[in-house]
Parts: sequence; C-alpha cells; structure tokens
Amino acid sequence: MINNKNHEAVKFWAKIPHGIWLREATSVAVDSKDNVYVFNRGNIPLLIFNSSGDLINHWGNEDPFGDIEVLQLNPNWKHQTWKHSKFVRPHSVRIDHDDNIWFVDDSGNTIYKYNQSMELQLQIGNGEASERESGKPFNRPTDVTIRKSTGEIFISDGYGNSRIHHFDPDGNFIKSWGISGTSPGQFSLPHNVNMISDSELIVCDRENHRVQIFSIDGEFIKEWHVHKAVASTVDEQGNIYIAEQGPPPVQRGVKNLGHSVGIWNKEGQLIERIGSDIPGENHDQFMWPHSIALDSNGTIYVAEVSYVEEGRNLNPPREMTSLRVWNKII
Repeated sequence: MINNKNHEAVKFWAKIPHGIWLREATSVAVDSKDNVYVFNRGNIPLLIFNSSGDLINHWGNEDPFGDIEVLQLNPNWKHQTWKHSKFVRPHSVRIDHDDNIWFVDDSGNTIYKYNQSMELQLQIGNGEASERESGKPFNRPTDVTIRKSTGEIFISDGYGNSRIHHFDPDGNFIKSWGISGTSPGQFSLPHNVNMISDSELIVCDRENHRVQIFSIDGEFIKEWHVHKAVASTVDEQGNIYIAEQGPPPVQRGVKNLGHSVGIWNKEGQLIERIGSDIPGENHDQFMWPHSIALDSNGTIYVAEVSYVEEGRNLNPPREMTSLRVWNKII
C-alpha cells in the first residue's frame, strides 16, 4: 500500500522554455553536482536542469525546429522523430562515476559514451539489429550500467533479446548471460540493469514482475516479486528504489497495481511506497514510470513514457505529464 511517509511530491519542478517539446521523458540521471539529465523523445533529446529545475543546457539536435520524419522500424511499427536528432529512439541515460554521460538508443541498437563537453568517447554497436532472441548484441537494448572499480560495462538487451551483455572498459565483448523464460536467471524483458554494489547487479525483469540479483559474473543470487519492475537506483545506505509500471488494460483503474515507486532493502523487504493508489497527472501520482534517479539530498526523479502509453491514444493525442520529483522530508 502507498504510505509516502518519508517523501513529498513537488509541483511544477521543471522550467521548460517555450519552443522545447518534451513529448515524454524516457529516462533521467543525476551527476555529481546534482544536475539532472532528462533524455526525452521531443525536439531536443537531452535537457539538463539544475537542482531547482532551471534549464542550464541542452543537446542532441542541430535543428530542433526542423523537419519531422516517420521511421518504419519494423513492418508493424512506425516511430516519429526529428530528422537531425542524434538518436533514433531515446531510451536510457546514465551518468557514471566520472560524470561521463551514457545513452542507450534502443531502436538505434547502439550505446554511446560522451564526456561533459559532449565529445564522443565510446560507441558500442553499429546501428544494425541482431536477429531477435539470438542472444547476440543488440536487438533493441534497454539500459547500461558501469562498474566503478574497473569501468566494466553491463548492458541489458531487453526488447528483442533476453540477455545481459558484459564488456570491458574499451567496449570489447566479454560474455553474455540469460535466456528467455521464468526460472531464476532467465528473463522476460530485462528492462534495467544497475550496480547495487561493486560486486552485484540488479536486473528489472519487467514482464516476469520481479527483480533479480546477480554477481558480476552472471551468477544468480536471489530475486523478489515487484509489480512490473521497470527501473532501479540505490542510495548510500544500500536501499534500492524500484519504479513500477501499471497493469494491463483490462485492469486499468484498479487500485494499488503499480504506478508507484517502492523502496526496498537488499534483503527484499519493502520500506516505503510512494505515489498514489491510482494513476493520474497530479503531482503526487504516476502515469507510466520508465526510469528513476536520486540526487545527493535523497530527491527522487522519475521519468515516465506517458505519451507512448496514454497520450497518443487520446483524441486528439497530446503530451502528458512525464517527469516527477519527490523530495525527502526526513
């Protein structure tokens, strides 16, 4: 059940200037200065805010007011994007321990590493998709995380594969693990991967409604049930914050089914749940969580794919709330 005992929702946090169309915030990350990076599917794919919500920088489209194009990503799916955007379909952004910025372009089948000057440092993938469920990198990858002590790279390959891929700091392939399925160590859409210590990873196994913990070598350690687990982050005490998406259409409107953030200890015990018992656009509700990040003060940032899941189906279609902020109050 929702309790919101240690956090409160913030109204109107992001100050987005006229002319920037967010469409939806697909991912969020925080750097060492508590600046907030919002990866989105609007006309400027990366927006950078300070901790007060002021826009301080933006990047990723040389002509944000130029032409829009429709990409036929597969026979059954079209995606609208800006012609000069650096990304096909933004999915995940990650800030590593040296404040490098990592991007996952899922339909671009590529992972990028940039420094703070927005100079490309590393690219993994060439844009070509591997055969679906072949296990080979990549078929619509979903997330990336970096091991602090070594710089090793772990990538969840979730939409068209059921794998976690392990690379060295230079992007050389080491190994992969996981297959499709429901048993321990198997996946049904691994949507997020994150380091919870220097020797353990957590994977949000979204369609299996659980998280799984692994060693860095891919050895299964434990799991616990989390409704539509979609994204995770960890605080300095080792508590794990897990964003949950909502139920299928047949259960829309049923209370207490996802649309929330749970805070768990490493043993899988729930400490707190924030949000509301039903989805919505109010500042203390969630629509469709997709990514989560924390700053040094314990402020929670949640990006939501509200346009994909809700807004595009409205008549007429419209942009909906997609970035939530919750302050820690104790």
